[in-house]
Amino acid sequence: MTDILKNEILAFDPAETVKTIVDGIRGHLRHIRKRGLIIAVSGGIDSSVSAALCVEAIGTKKNYALLLPETDSSAASVNLGETLVTHLGMEYEIQNIASTLEAIGCYRWRDEAIRKIFPDYTAQWTNKIAIAGGRDGIVNHFKLVVRSPEGEQFEEKMRLKEYLQIVAATNFKQRVRKNVEYFHADRLNYAVIGTPNRMEYDQGFFVKNGDGAADIKPIAHLYKSQVYALATYLGLPSEICAAQPSTDTYSMEQGQDEFYYALPYQQMDVALWLYNQGRPAAELAEYLSINEERALLIYKDIENKRRTTAPLHWQPLLIEPVIGPMTAPI
Repeated sequence: MTDILKNEILAFDPAETVKTIVDGIRGHLRHIRKRGLIIAVSGGIDSSVSAALCVEAIGTKKNYALLLPETDSSAASVNLGETLVTHLGMEYEIQNIASTLEAIGCYRWRDEAIRKIFPDYTAQWTNKIAIAGGRDGIVNHFKLVVRSPEGEQFEEKMRLKEYLQIVAATNFKQRVRKNVEYFHADRLNYAVIGTPNRMEYDQGFFVKNGDGAADIKPIAHLYKSQVYALATYLGLPSEICAAQPSTDTYSMEQGQDEFYYALPYQQMDVALWLYNQGRPAAELAEYLSINEERALLIYKDIENKRRTTAPLHWQPLLIEPVIGPMTAPI
């Protein structure tokens, strides 16, 4: 079987893709009458490539980067973020949002829910959420994983109430960051850049009015593998090009596939590409060396995530149509 990742998904023209995105950014800026761009960077591949594209589009002087760590952020993400903005020559600032999150109860609400499951949990422990079920043909469910200061690790399936409370508390992080971004956007009359790749945008892997809020999303049409390819093409630092996807949201190390997706990103790209092309699950089964029934379950998981996260994309719902406001660029 042909290598779908190499011969299909990655068989794109990086130079032409960069030109299209750069022209798009410039055109959108003119349309919305903004003077420059605000982008929050984490050192991850998506924000790094998005920042590089912004610099390609309008240079360094009208781009402003923000590094917005908090208590659970890894030191590596801040270091990579600084490496990126220094490499690109961007003006930037670091603002730790932990005190704001503490004041509005982010950590308190999260820890209260965790202690419903693990009563001995304290602030000295670490935690994360892991997903299971979808690719096995059952309803997705979530496990809470915690580690004690002595290194003992425990996990339990979560009840809905505790899961929702932890996620709601954690979503404060994305929403506070976005508030900071829009403060600087208002201050400078700049537009805010959103950084989801195609897989995140398609599968609803973002927080509404958090990292899902933006004025321009330049890479939402690109598969994750294509974003990595652009990082190399754009000459970003090797440590950024080699960085593995991470949520950098929970205090324990956590990959995006562990938290949300059914597969590692390269395989998930192939699954989503085949699904979008209307190709049969048998092709995915052959590519992944699994049986067709399991491949169909991966397709079903893609469909389920699209359906359940669709409201994240919706505009506010009106009781009656309102004639007048423009809702999309011309």
